[in-house]
Amino acid sequence: MNNLGQKLWNFCHILRHDGVDNSDYIEQLTYLLFLKMGDERGADIPTGFDWQTLREKSGTDLLDHYALTLNTLQRQPGILSKIYNSAMPRLANPQNLKRLINLIDEDD
Repeated sequence: MNNLGQKLWNFCHILRHDGVDNSDYIEQLTYLLFLKMGDERGADIPTGFDWQTLREKSGTDLLDHYALTLNTLQRQPGILSKIYNSAMPRLANPQNLKRLINLIDEDD
């Protein structure tokens, strides 16, 4: 398993103690990874709902913006609506969401 994969899997154990089960964790991880990959590859992501904007948020602002981002992306045309169809935020602790974003952000 690569370094990022190992870090994310280790973080899964922390989230489990916070009430997030593995399927929710994997789902949220997938949404975040696709957002970062889309940003890196120049996908047509609406301004203000990109990876950089999400990275800059913290606390309840981050949770609120993450929910808004998922809602916005599921209403976009094309592949974004397919990826984010029925996307719901499952992480309730802003520190855990921030830590997950930071872990993903460390690698390209």
